Amino acid sequence: MIDYNKMLSRTLCDIKPSGIRKFFDMLSDMNDVVALTVGQPDFVTPWHIREAAIDSLEKGKTYYTSNAGSPELRFAIADYMKRRFDLEYHGEDEIFVTVGGSEAIDIAIRSLVNPGDEVIVPMPSFVCYEPIARMAGADVVIINTKQENNFKLTPEELRNAITPKTKLLVLPFPNNPTGAILTKEELEELAEVLRDTNIAILSDEIYAELTYGRKHVSIASIEGMRERTIIASGFSKAYAMTGWRLGYLCAPAPILKEMLKLHQYAIMCAPTVSQFAATEAMINGDEDIAFMCAEYNRRRRFILDGLRKIGIECFEPEGAFYIFPNIGKFGLSSEEFCERLLYEYKCAIVPGTAFGESGEGFARISYAYSVKHISEALERIEAFVKSLIK
Repeated sequence: MIDYNKMLSRTLCDIKPSGIRKFFDMLSDMNDVVALTVGQPDFVTPWHIREAAIDSLEKGKTYYTSNAGSPELRFAIADYMKRRFDLEYHGEDEIFVTVGGSEAIDIAIRSLVNPGDEVIVPMPSFVCYEPIARMAGADVVIINTKQENNFKLTPEELRNAITPKTKLLVLPFPNNPTGAILTKEELEELAEVLRDTNIAILSDEIYAELTYGRKHVSIASIEGMRERTIIASGFSKAYAMTGWRLGYLCAPAPILKEMLKLHQYAIMCAPTVSQFAATEAMINGDEDIAFMCAEYNRRRRFILDGLRKIGIECFEPEGAFYIFPNIGKFGLSSEEFCERLLYEYKCAIVPGTAFGESGEGFARISYAYSVKHISEALERIEAFVKSLIK
């Protein structure tokens, strides 16, 4: 009999499954659940973007592109980065196209770290950074950001986490799950800590277009940071293109050249039809971004006010489309709170612990849903909270 424990990678087997996926699996056999769980826009991909993809299929443009992606898309991304964020990247050798932002993150981490290197990850944050770093043989140093600091990474926390083994800082802002952002001034303070080191930065900017009241600033725009920064981003959130599975990396040419090897051998190239759609999005999608961002902002205000009226303390998110309410006062763990809300009131939100231990006492709620849907969820949350404080 085959012993699969001996056959499989020990590193992989030691990694826990995604806490988000575990909770989603609980929903599969339930009916009439109002869910605010998914980090996916409820908008359909804008028509002109879909039309570009349809046109490419009708004209038989179904061939491979270059490993790095079509020149048209790479140069459109370069123009977009300059137009939207005042960042200069060269389409020919500083940008390449990936299969979603997830592949971009994976490639960036695996290209930079060696076994025994340390990777700093602020938490709560998206679930993939720590497992990918561990699978690459790195040691992960977690910085637990705090509600009193608006879940921002502070220069003091960063300075205290750095050791001679530190190789990479993951900078996941705007943040999933908290909605926290970093201002230019705050980024400059972090840059000062990093300036005389050889530490690389992976800046996950997938939510860069979804900020409220402030324009997103990339750490790559801070003096001395571009040459050490790898930007991972994509089309899923800003353009409602989750199923198209397309992302991109922007990095200095010497880094990008080496990262491209991983992509060449593992993927070859991103889907051609998606690249035609994304090129259209990059060139003509600014109005789509503005429309969807304004609607998310309306939902953000609605759910923030609703939760506060119920008596749930909430940090005000300034980016992404999540809110991270503090549920600690109800005397239940995050998982207990969310499981009881699901089973007793058929309302689904995600335990904060799915995003790291520092998420205990919190829950993530997505407002990438209609106001009507959010309103129904708020009614069920209010009924549950009232049942807890009787």
